[in-house]
Amino acid sequence: MSKTLIIAEKPSVAQDIVRALTPVAGKFDKDADHFENERYVVTSAVGHLVEIKAPEEYDVKRGKWSFAHLPVVPPHFDLAPIDKNKSRLQAVVRLVKRKDVTALINACDAGREGELIFRLIVQYADGGKGKLDKPVQRLWLQSMTPQAIRDGFDRLRSDAQMAGLADAARSRSEADWLVGINGTRAMTAFNSRDGGFFLTTVGRVQTPTLSVVVEREEKIRKHVARAYWEIKAGFEAEAGGYEGKWFDPAYKKDKAIGPDAANPVPEGDRRGDRIWTEAQAHAIRDAVLGQPAVVTEESKPSTSACPGLYDLTTLQREANSRFGFSAKTTLSLAQALYEKHKVLTYPRTDSRHLPEDYLATVKNTFTMLADEDLPGPLRVLGQHARKALNDGYVKPSKRVFDNAKVSDHFAIIPTLQAPKSLSEAEAKLYDLVVKRFIAIFYPSAEFQVTTRITRVKGKADGAEHCFQTNGKVLVNAGWLAVYGKEAQNEDDGDGTLVPVKPGEIVANEYADVAALKTKPPARYTEATLLSAMEGAGKMIDDDELREAMAEKGLGTPATRAQTIEGLITEKYMLREGRELIPTAKAFQLMTLLRGLGVEDLTKPELTGNWEHQLAEMEQGRLSRDAFMAGIADMAQRIVKKAKEYDRDTIPGDYATLAEPCPNCGGVVKENYRRFTCTGADGASAGCGFSIGKIPGGRSFELHEAETLLRDKKIGPLEGFRSKAGWPFTAELKLVPDAESNNWKLEFDFGDDDKAGGEGGEAEAVDFSGQPSAGPCPKCKGHVHEHGSNYVCEHSVGPKTTCDFKTGKIILTQPVSLEQMTKLLATGKTDLLDGFVSNRTKRKFKAFLVWDGKEGKVGFEFEPRAARAPAAKGAARKTAARKTAAEG
Repeated sequence: MSKTLIIAEKPSVAQDIVRALTPVAGKFDKDADHFENERYVVTSAVGHLVEIKAPEEYDVKRGKWSFAHLPVVPPHFDLAPIDKNKSRLQAVVRLVKRKDVTALINACDAGREGELIFRLIVQYADGGKGKLDKPVQRLWLQSMTPQAIRDGFDRLRSDAQMAGLADAARSRSEADWLVGINGTRAMTAFNSRDGGFFLTTVGRVQTPTLSVVVEREEKIRKHVARAYWEIKAGFEAEAGGYEGKWFDPAYKKDKAIGPDAANPVPEGDRRGDRIWTEAQAHAIRDAVLGQPAVVTEESKPSTSACPGLYDLTTLQREANSRFGFSAKTTLSLAQALYEKHKVLTYPRTDSRHLPEDYLATVKNTFTMLADEDLPGPLRVLGQHARKALNDGYVKPSKRVFDNAKVSDHFAIIPTLQAPKSLSEAEAKLYDLVVKRFIAIFYPSAEFQVTTRITRVKGKADGAEHCFQTNGKVLVNAGWLAVYGKEAQNEDDGDGTLVPVKPGEIVANEYADVAALKTKPPARYTEATLLSAMEGAGKMIDDDELREAMAEKGLGTPATRAQTIEGLITEKYMLREGRELIPTAKAFQLMTLLRGLGVEDLTKPELTGNWEHQLAEMEQGRLSRDAFMAGIADMAQRIVKKAKEYDRDTIPGDYATLAEPCPNCGGVVKENYRRFTCTGADGASAGCGFSIGKIPGGRSFELHEAETLLRDKKIGPLEGFRSKAGWPFTAELKLVPDAESNNWKLEFDFGDDDKAGGEGGEAEAVDFSGQPSAGPCPKCKGHVHEHGSNYVCEHSVGPKTTCDFKTGKIILTQPVSLEQMTKLLATGKTDLLDGFVSNRTKRKFKAFLVWDGKEGKVGFEFEPRAARAPAAKGAARKTAARKTAAEG
């Protein structure tokens, strides 16, 4: 009997489909990787199972980072399994190829990415031959209730109806590949022309995101603090005292203001309550001090509705602001709450609404929250859920239920499963989601807002000076009660004002002048950068492109955290506390792209233009061939610009270093490639001193370059790469160069004393003032810190009798003196979690151990949890060991 194979995107959706079809199609039997009955076989992917790759003849193995093999524009793309999902792919492909499976239903998520996942699986199963003659239909679901799923099967779409979406999905994927591969390899080749290997990644999403951060940092660096003054005055009414702040009632933001008409205050610094000369501030204070004043005020009710349900980006933003969680951490926690604990719905969503048929599900969820004995602080939420049910708050509302605003997935909400055994971090995130889920159904909070203006006539000229006081009183908590706010707190700042009678004359008691300075814009945090990525379309001037990008932004909710982490991994940004700070490498990339004339890679307009064209393709108004031809032209243009640039440097906004030239004392300035002496006047050819800005593929930060000029050495520093692309750590030093009669830059690996240099003899090293880390495991001498290594005292100097040496940083993991002491004393360090594999570039945890047999420091990994043996007598595998050099 022939059967239809249904392929869902996730296992949970496959289970929902089985539950919905059982009443109408019969009971399903569960197999290891699928469900099956007389009519259907139901299975699922786990997201993407295959990825696109260039055909073998275009897949350059050696020299891929040189211009010789660019551009790479293959006529078609092959597919490759994603390693971690190979077993799932094989299982799905076996089902696709089954002879009794005569038709396929694409039940992947209702969107571009879900369409791509299904199409690539089927293409891979067919081997790219186009001979898989099995009809395909599309299940399009926006709601996962059993009835909605059954209704979806009654309205299956044809394969022809989905052709436009399928073309758009493939085109977007291939376009990202072409721009990313060609852009990254071209910029890397350009930056590596002088030797070394300087990996310079670019991409349609990551580069505009980085540009946003760099532009903010440029504003911060260019900001000039400007002094201003504020006045706060105290007034005494019959009922008591209150304070007001001076403001200019005639202030207009677009009006140039400031003490110097030729140098007006920048628009971003203008405020109606700022005074720009000290003399004027003190004159106002003197004029109002002790004077009577007339009070007028306006009081009106105000309401505040609960914000919408969470999509992933909003959840990441708030978790970063409240708990300091990174976007990656929040996604990981939400994924665990969805997959492992099954207490939240699918988290990788960009929708903040629910399907219109979800009211019954929501009421059932409220009942679960009300009836279950939730653990710890979550227990109080049950009381709010019960009140919402009893008072009839849970009812249809377009703020919550709106099919038009549900995309591939609906908002993140709790499931009917009660939480058990959550970690502290998981409980915090679950609490955040549940509070919003309950609060969205509560009434708006109600306030009484009062604006009081106190007008004082000046002593001398009778000029009127105005002071403003604001009050905001919580009248009805509404949804704020879910967040524990039942009444106005004294700590809330603006609260109840002492009453005044109509027309009451009050007396000024004091007036204080505060001297302040304008501040630069705040650096981005992950919360604010996620907001900027989400709202990137607002930065676009073109109406058509802005509209195309209105609901997309830069990246997707599922990829934004990955983009931020990628920029940090590639050393384009650093995390300092909650701030994200662009590095010298980031500024260098922006300078390069602007100088080469490929600045469109830095603009969100690129995504806006693509989204506009892809939307046209989905509607059948633009052909896939035309779009891909434009992308190929763009990739070729990027490579051509980089290849043909023949000037010495790239134009840009470069710095002058604070430290003088070590050779002549002249001014040292940067250009795109180097730090160069420009003579005493900063404008001549200088003395010839010059050092590269990216030794060993690592960009100097300005403060590092200045330290090197001052101290003639710096380090050890991480992040260098060999010509083969392997990371290493080293010190840098400036040494006299007899040939040029100047200074030159060299790496110092801590081996100079042993090597002795050409024609010379190594000097003895005095370790008498240094503490010993412990006994050498080879010769029992003392081990000390030396350069970027820990070495045996007998392994350096003119006469060496031992060769023990191990790095102070191994695969990016710093090895502290305390850990080295433990290794030498016990043969093993604590478990360290900052290693990064040379081969896979993934982080891993390991113990460092002394391997006496090999005579090296190596790794020992945590034992894996015991598994049931696959067959009787199966051998047990011991914890793996390998040397640190193998990485």
